Amino acid sequence: MSTQPGRMLPEVTEESRAFWTGGFEGKLLIHHCTSCGRYFHPPVGACFRCRSRAVEPKAVSGRARVAAYTINHHPWFPAFPPPYAVAIVELEEEPDVRLTTCLVDVDVNSVEVGMTVEVVFDEQDDVALPFFKPVSA
Repeated sequence: MSTQPGRMLPEVTEESRAFWTGGFEGKLLIHHCTSCGRYFHPPVGACFRCRSRAVEPKAVSGRARVAAYTINHHPWFPAFPPPYAVAIVELEEEPDVRLTTCLVDVDVNSVEVGMTVEVVFDEQDDVALPFFKPVSA
């Protein structure tokens, strides 16, 4: 995927580093609790479900479903010509783990709730941003 200048990049912290850099190796790394076996996001030092500190980043399949979306028609930033789709996707492994993302390689008129998508990464400086595209039929 080609990179575009002008994107606001996230601040990488020690806890979020795996999430923001896993894409350089083609991996979507989501924090996982080794005590209760559940995934969670955003990445923090303890599981919000069982309070265990036995957490670590773990690769997931990168497949998800669109849970909600909006189509932006306003030209907020020159690097992002409208229209484009902003979505909340729920991970295949743990549907209550949701990521807010942009949908790419998609006709914005074909986006719908329940659409199956897969992760792709946009490498920008020291981060690989996870975006999602429709799964090919």
